[in-house]
Amino acid sequence: MGLRDVQVVLLSAPAGYGKTTTLLEWARHDERPFGWVALDRDDNDPDRLRAAVARSSDGLVRREQAFVLVVDDVHVIHTRAALRVLAGIAEDPPGDCQLVLASQGRQRLRLGRLRVNRELAELTARDLAMTRDEAAALLAAARVQLGHRDVDTLVQRTEGWPAGLYLAALSLRQAPSTADAVARFGGDNRLVAEYLAETVLSDLSSEQVDFLRHTSVLDSLSGPACDALLDISGTGVMLKNLARATGMIVPLDSVDRAYRCHGLLSQMLRSELRRSEPGLEPDLHRRASRWYAAHDDVDAAIRHAVAAEDVRGAGDLLWANALRHAWQSEHDAMRRWLDRFTDEQTASCPPLALFAATTHLARGDRDFAEHWTGVAASGLAAAEADTTTASLQAGVAILHAAIARDGVARMRDDAAHAHDLDAEDSPWLALACQLEGTARHLLGDRDRARALLREGNRRGVIAAPGVSALCLAQLALLELDAGRRQEAAGLATRAQAQVERFCLGEHPTMSVVLAVSALTRALQGRVDQARRDVNAADRLRAALTDVAPWYRAELSLVLARALLALGDGSGALARLDGAAPILDDGTETPVLSAWLDDARAELDAYSAASRAVGGSLTLAESRVLRLLPTHLSFREMGLRLYVSTNTVKTQAQAVYRKLNASSRSQAVARATELGLLNGRLEL
Repeated sequence: MGLRDVQVVLLSAPAGYGKTTTLLEWARHDERPFGWVALDRDDNDPDRLRAAVARSSDGLVRREQAFVLVVDDVHVIHTRAALRVLAGIAEDPPGDCQLVLASQGRQRLRLGRLRVNRELAELTARDLAMTRDEAAALLAAARVQLGHRDVDTLVQRTEGWPAGLYLAALSLRQAPSTADAVARFGGDNRLVAEYLAETVLSDLSSEQVDFLRHTSVLDSLSGPACDALLDISGTGVMLKNLARATGMIVPLDSVDRAYRCHGLLSQMLRSELRRSEPGLEPDLHRRASRWYAAHDDVDAAIRHAVAAEDVRGAGDLLWANALRHAWQSEHDAMRRWLDRFTDEQTASCPPLALFAATTHLARGDRDFAEHWTGVAASGLAAAEADTTTASLQAGVAILHAAIARDGVARMRDDAAHAHDLDAEDSPWLALACQLEGTARHLLGDRDRARALLREGNRRGVIAAPGVSALCLAQLALLELDAGRRQEAAGLATRAQAQVERFCLGEHPTMSVVLAVSALTRALQGRVDQARRDVNAADRLRAALTDVAPWYRAELSLVLARALLALGDGSGALARLDGAAPILDDGTETPVLSAWLDDARAELDAYSAASRAVGGSLTLAESRVLRLLPTHLSFREMGLRLYVSTNTVKTQAQAVYRKLNASSRSQAVARATELGLLNGRLEL
């Protein structure tokens, strides 16, 4: 259905969106005559309004032909009587008339019946906003040539507002550096500020302008937020009236609860706020931060605390949410927040120093993480104890455990200390459990490790999903140590599902989760899936920088075990070569040392078998060979190796052929003679 097919067209957009140009283009291409009525505030008198419409339409009605009647500046009509007159004309236009109502703001007319009956078409600023190609054409016509990226920047900044784009062109023509001018262009530009003051703010009362200036610190405007910010009530009505008065205040929902300022207007107002009331902006940001924190919008609370340069307020919020941001890979945002404060400010606030430590740890900078953890510890030692001291001291302990500078045993003790100090509802307890549980596993205390890792998974499943995934992966390794492959596979699947559910697949520390998945799948004979997991783990492993030695060693060993199970001896050897120097360097991890010894023995046995038969015995065939001396049937071997009975038969026949044997007993005898059954080959 086109515009000509409806009874009424409503054209609503702020000044500078080209409403008049659009109407003139329409009139030029439409064979019907056009009548025009330009309203002013005096037309709130219903008799005057009725007469103005009659003067413009009577002559066209007498021609007894279809025509278009444009009623412009409808936003100036606000009295009930005048609105009823205008609504009546919309319901029953004079003659064979299509009515066009043009307005700068949201009109107050009741047009529900026309809308439901599809007799009303509505065009808004979104429909009139310029595309990139249109913006480029406008800029070129103003003798400004820009690349696609700069045009995109201006379209985004102006939200496609034609007047804003033209003002940008005028500003760029006067600038010595076009690139710098594009980067700086915004609502505080002198040309933009003058235009907005003239076309938007001049029609508002001083009370409305003050309201917009003071609330410009908010990204989203709602009655409750503005009430709290200004310590008044009833601002919801003010917002609704402003949205009607100017289209630069845009509703964000269909129930008039939330609005936003056009980006350029908001920038212009903030600039004016800093100029006219320089001390007020930080206080407004502090109030906004408190309100958002009380209403569980943590990210907004942090943004406003940082903008206010409220060191303690920002520090408390940032530290309370550091774990979530770190696991969501929001490292750039963490860095930007931290960069708003000087080193002196960060050092003066233990929670902020702990956040700095977490930020550096998430980026792999253990040296800086250790520095800021020490700064926080010193600050806490010098401060008077209060209700938050224990939680912050727990933070120091858990960061020491995560940094793990002094070995796995110290990591265990630091994590246990954090567990004892922290509040029961702290999200950091999940990490404390994961670190202590992993340390206890690697030190051989398997029962206590299992209990801690289960607790860490339970605590972290929502609050810290990455920690939950690491707990599940470590539990899978515990089950493999106990020979419970099926249980291990289930835990590894749950760990990987946690990674996928919370989109953690690009987080480098999730490499061990993928490595454990690769190992359990390789042991099940799911070769293709296991290989994909190995490749994904290796990709993330390459992104790891300065992580704890135990983690690098465990990751390398798990990948080596997976590759051995896949028959990739050379790949396994490369991973073992990466783990060995770490363990040989005195790392107190008996479990990792046992894994290394077992993997070396298996690799040696595989290499010996390969040499004895001319290098042709595969690792899968070597596994079958190791089971030939047992009482197991081929079916039972298949169950143990997670392959089919036919696969075992095929591999056994290959062994017979390569050993020049004609039976199972002869193959065992030949292998024993060659020394192929002296090593331990199973994982």
